[in-house]
Order: sequence, then structure tokens, then C-alpha cells
Amino acid sequence: LVYHTLCCSQEFKMKLAILSALIASAAAFAPASQKATSTKLNAFEGELGAQEPLGFYDPLGLLNDADQERFDRLRYVELKHGRIAQLAFLGQIVTRAGIHLPGNIDFSGDSFDSYPDGAAALFGPDAIPQEGFGQIVLFIGLLELFVMKDVTGEAEFPGDFRNGALDFGWDTFSEKTKLRKRAIELNNGRAAMMGILGLMMHEQIEGNPVIGLFLEYN
Repeated sequence: LVYHTLCCSQEFKMKLAILSALIASAAAFAPASQKATSTKLNAFEGELGAQEPLGFYDPLGLLNDADQERFDRLRYVELKHGRIAQLAFLGQIVTRAGIHLPGNIDFSGDSFDSYPDGAAALFGPDAIPQEGFGQIVLFIGLLELFVMKDVTGEAEFPGDFRNGALDFGWDTFSEKTKLRKRAIELNNGRAAMMGILGLMMHEQIEGNPVIGLFLEYN
């Protein structure tokens, strides 16, 4: 009975997380209130990310009467979520292709490939121990607070976390090349956010459609 209750609880949490993500995504297509376009709003229409075919797209009116600081904050959040989604999507396709870290994940001798792929590794009866999940959350929190940020105050743009240490030749690029590479990252992040959400949804559908068509999945 306890095992059944635990499984149902984990499944409910997973479905609740996906439902929340769906609501947030659907809200992006909700009609915005009809307000007069301000001079500040027009200033953002030429910002990086306002690209064809949609151009400047702000259906929720998040930038109505916003200043540059507000825009930079929203762009920083978008970039961060896009980067996380890219890592998550890459992790999905790599592990589903049968590629896992070697060795054991704990002192009990459980190997990395002994756990399921995708969200099932975190939620459900076959998930990693809750202590391990807590360590992941703690590690991400430490990165968020102390590492993945503009520590030195020398960032050229929102999301620039080089902090005077990492460069990879960025300063050798022309301004045109820099804008192009930033646009590529932004678009890849947007695509990855939709991609990982789609994979999470399909995991919860019986029979695991789409994913199961290309890779063997148990």
C-alpha cells in the first residue's frame, strides 16, 4: 500500500509539473490587452530576437512601458531557460541512444544505465533515490547563486558569463558575427524549450509514441 501510494504521488507530481508548463506555454498565445504602443515599446522592435517570421512578438504585453533594465532581465531569463532546455534535450537523445556514464551512481553498486531515461529517472518507482535528487537540486542552486552569473560586472550582454576567464575567441569576432552567434543561441534555446516539453509530454502517454518509433524504450 505504501509503495502504491508513493508511486501515485510521484506520478501526480510529474503530471502537475507538465500541466504547469503547458499552461505557461498556452499563455504565450493569449491575446494581449489593447494598449497604445509607447515609444519605449517601439525601441525594443529592433532588439536581437525580433526575427522573421514573427518579428517583434509580445502577446502578453510584458514589455508595455518597460525600460531597458526590464527588457535585459527578461532576455537573461529567456537565455538561461534556453540553455537549460538545450542541455536537457541533448541529455534525452544521448541517453536514449544507450550512452550513459560508466561506473556506479552510488555506493550500493547501481550503475548509471540501471535507471530509466528521461523524467522517469527523477520521478516514479524506478527513479534515483531522493537523496540523489536532492544533491542535483543543491548543485544547480549553487551554480545559480555563485557561478552562472555576471560576477565581475564586465558582461557585454545579458547572459554573458565569461567573467574575464572564458573567452573561446569571442573578442576576435566582428560585431556582425557576434550578433549572428547570439541570435543562433537564442533561436536554438527557444526550439529546445519546445522540444524538451514535447518529450516530457510523450513520456506520460501510454505506449510512449514518437520516441518509441525511433529508439527502443522499455
